[in-house]
Amino acid sequence: MLKIDQICKTYPNGTHALERIELDVNEGEIVALVGGSGCGKTTLLRMISGLERPSRGAVSLDGDVIEAPHPAVGIVFQEARLLPWLTVSENIAFGLDHLPKAQRDKRVDEALLRVGLSGYGQRWPRELSGGQAQRVSIVRALVAQPKALLLDEPFSALDALTRASLQDHLLGLWDAHRPTMVLVTHDVEEAVLLADRAIVLQPRPGRIFADIPIELPRPRDRLSPEFAEAKRVVMNALDGSLSQPSPAKAGRATQPSAGGSF
Repeated sequence: MLKIDQICKTYPNGTHALERIELDVNEGEIVALVGGSGCGKTTLLRMISGLERPSRGAVSLDGDVIEAPHPAVGIVFQEARLLPWLTVSENIAFGLDHLPKAQRDKRVDEALLRVGLSGYGQRWPRELSGGQAQRVSIVRALVAQPKALLLDEPFSALDALTRASLQDHLLGLWDAHRPTMVLVTHDVEEAVLLADRAIVLQPRPGRIFADIPIELPRPRDRLSPEFAEAKRVVMNALDGSLSQPSPAKAGRATQPSAGGSF
């Protein structure tokens, strides 16, 4: 279990980024962090990854407190961030040196096959499209089979068709080993498509406004009435988080008035 225990973050310049974030993410669960600009979504993700330390509170994974980048936590950024001097296969295998070569090569080949890039292993990152590069970035994070995978708006720079394709690829990859997954997104439809829960954050300082279960069966139909209703509920909560000065209990999960589970 990923446990976020009363996380607060204030920067040296006085910016109060996060206030008393309390959140448990179950093993294998997908949680989407949604909120307006300035609500601390990326800051919270960096706390979970160990790239930043909280001012107060703690993050732990299966009881192990995360105070620095952790080998059991993978992360995917908005940009692919592939190493240009390594081939596609070498980028994916980066960090797998502890495995025998045959096992390492097998994992890489299987990963490329899963995202439709079989035969691309010897190409260079500069030879890939944006969507292909991001596929490589995702499988690089997943090939190490992390307990938790963090994604910071990984599809935001892609066109709509490529984004939809990669969302489906991501769910297929997740289904193989079911890591705990935390996704930062501005896209409500993406949150409803991918997540088991949508956590709506309220800005200045960032705190939890609503925790909305999304219990639609997978694969999810983007055109179904149930999907549209789930989007409406999350959007209503997002609107409420931006219009209200503070939640009923700052830093604690609350259901929006139009809430419910799906």
